[in-house]
Amino acid sequence: MAELTTDTEIAAVLRAARTIAVLGAHEQPMKPAFYVPEYLHEQGYRIVPVNPQLAGKTLWGQKVRSSLAEIGEAIDVVDVFRRPEALAGHLDDLRAMNPRPKLVWLQLGIRDDAFARAVQQAGMDVVQDRCTLADHRRLRIGPVR
Repeated sequence: MAELTTDTEIAAVLRAARTIAVLGAHEQPMKPAFYVPEYLHEQGYRIVPVNPQLAGKTLWGQKVRSSLAEIGEAIDVVDVFRRPEALAGHLDDLRAMNPRPKLVWLQLGIRDDAFARAVQQAGMDVVQDRCTLADHRRLRIGPVR
């Protein structure tokens, strides 16, 4: 698997994706972990929120899961809003997902090369230090249909 870095690769992922799990989803509208998935939801993506502190609540029409492994359905992208030092703690959850997602996307400001290598070794592509909202707008992806 690969680390995706080009606009062509990023655009292809955003065009193909339909379901995005948001690790570290937040319920406060001023937080990026709320307004980025909110934007993606408005663009037609199905958003599956993951945050143990909000488990059982509803965001973007979906029940918040406590862990990635709890999802139990196909996810195209796991969009990560967690600090770099917390990433390694999510590797087992990512590996336990069945089926595994195609891509793990680390949001703007989040980079961990060792984690990225581990994700790739587990059979998933990775994006580091990029914002899904900004790239979606900049690359003019348009709504999901």
